[in-house]
Amino acid sequence: MSPRSATRRKATPAARKAATKAKPAAAKSARPAAKAGGGRLPEWNLTDLYAATDAPEVVHDLDKLDADCAAFESAYKGKLAEGLARADGGEWLAAAIRSLEEIDDLAGRLMSYAGLMHAGNTVDPAISKFYGDVSELITTASVHLLFFTLELNRIDDAVIEAAMAATPELGHYRPWIEDTRKDKPYQLEDRVEQLFHEKSVTGAGAWNRLFDQTIAGLRFKVGGRDLAIEPTLNLLQDRAPAKRKAAAAALARTFKANERSFALITNTLAKDKEISDRWRGFADIADSRHLANRVEREVVDALVASVRAAYPRLSHRYYALKARWFGKKKLAHWDRNAPLPFATTATIAWPEARNMVLTAYEAFSPRMATIAERFFTERWIDAPVRPGKAPGAFSHPTTPSAHPYVLLNYQGKPRDVMVLAHELGHGVHQVLAAPNGPLMAPTPLTLAETASVFGEMLTFKRLLAAARTRAQRQALLAGKVEDMINTVVRQIAFYSFERAIHTERRNGELTAERIGEIWLSVQGESLGPAIEIKPGYETFWMYIPHFIHSPFYVYAYAFGDCLVNSLYAVYERAAEGFAERYLAMLSAGGTKHYGELLAPFGLDAKDPAFWDGGLSVIEGMIAELESMG
Repeated sequence: MSPRSATRRKATPAARKAATKAKPAAAKSARPAAKAGGGRLPEWNLTDLYAATDAPEVVHDLDKLDADCAAFESAYKGKLAEGLARADGGEWLAAAIRSLEEIDDLAGRLMSYAGLMHAGNTVDPAISKFYGDVSELITTASVHLLFFTLELNRIDDAVIEAAMAATPELGHYRPWIEDTRKDKPYQLEDRVEQLFHEKSVTGAGAWNRLFDQTIAGLRFKVGGRDLAIEPTLNLLQDRAPAKRKAAAAALARTFKANERSFALITNTLAKDKEISDRWRGFADIADSRHLANRVEREVVDALVASVRAAYPRLSHRYYALKARWFGKKKLAHWDRNAPLPFATTATIAWPEARNMVLTAYEAFSPRMATIAERFFTERWIDAPVRPGKAPGAFSHPTTPSAHPYVLLNYQGKPRDVMVLAHELGHGVHQVLAAPNGPLMAPTPLTLAETASVFGEMLTFKRLLAAARTRAQRQALLAGKVEDMINTVVRQIAFYSFERAIHTERRNGELTAERIGEIWLSVQGESLGPAIEIKPGYETFWMYIPHFIHSPFYVYAYAFGDCLVNSLYAVYERAAEGFAERYLAMLSAGGTKHYGELLAPFGLDAKDPAFWDGGLSVIEGMIAELESMG
């Protein structure tokens, strides 16, 4: 928890203990693991963090965190400029930052545990209370830290630079200090920062939590069964056309019935962001995200322009080809991700999926495979679909003194194998970056997606090389193209949608109908004439969590995919020594700018031609598919 982390409001020591005295929830499930395709699915073991929500260690660490934060404020508030002027000022400031790291690590452990427990079961009242209480307590404690970066950034640049140059201990933290000072133009007066900080729990944080609980609680009636969102979305990839259509209708019905809630959440969070941006002085609605990602606006604008210009050459072209495979001129929107007629119908068992990914990783780098294997052997993965479990997938880094955890909703589909490869890429990256410490391990989103997409590419290329028939190769290529379109085209369309929503929200609230109109507009542009958008699709913006949790996050996927296409081309041209350079890039964590990290590979994302090069890889795959008929 750095001073810029999201934090929670004040509570008493009694409340800290009460946070752990709801119905106890164990850190690992006593239920047998579910199965998919004949393989038992693992459930994560969170005891590496804490034994249970009512464990004495949780109470102890919450109390310690509160005391440490208060002690830190007492020791350093109002004293940074004076302390740095001392003869041993560099060492003194370095010691302060080390103390901040220790606090960050402890807070990260507590918040990660609460968040992972909640992700495993978002509808359990006791777990929800635990998650909410811990969040508030951490916010409260971290109020004591707000002063630090604000005060640090008021020190003259020359003074900080001289101290870092003269003191190796302080110089170690140069990347974090320089990164922190990039926020300087957007800092507010200390009391205002404190107000923003404390009210986050009743503002954006509360609306995020409401969204999660609402989505997890929705039920979709398909064929007489009431399904949660994840299995319902999975039916859109079912081989039976009637099931795909029924799932789409069920999604539309339930979303429509809840549209006022989702519109209110969307409007409130967009306004909340507009207020924050206005007070901080951000010129563009996405500038705060660009700053957090440490990427220049013009680079993102170039990426977006390149992808949108390529829609006809990518998604429009591919979906026309897919429609022909189905013997149609157009596909209904619920058939966009339909299994291909020539694709295998077999379910991929968990052991087979594990072997596919680890074999691909091993061929690239034994070290990478060794790290990835720990996720399986040490139970860092939660794979089954369960009622109330958070949908989708993620790899959460927790904190450097612990290790990452991966959440999946594995159902044995080929795409699920790619998701496993994707999240393990994140996990390997997080393990490698952890030695940089809590302040410098985190990687900007633009590079965070690089490792995950690269992991997918390694797995795909391995499977493609092993294809024995034309049909197998065709199915693999088509599946990869669909994934890349979903990662590049769809995410840039999402970004365009967000820009339109946040821009229009500045003039007043948007009705659910108006949000749906904007959604249809950007989807129509990106999908092209071969996808027929039927009634009901106007509600499908409602379940996308990135719009709620991380505004404008989505372009990072396209950034990562195009970057990996270029990166993999370098690997194929000159594999010697590439793996070592690649792992060194991941090991850097957040200590270097993306431009510096890409330089050893001869890549420059600021080159206007860079993005077109990455997109040409997708075009080449589509061209090969067209040649197959």
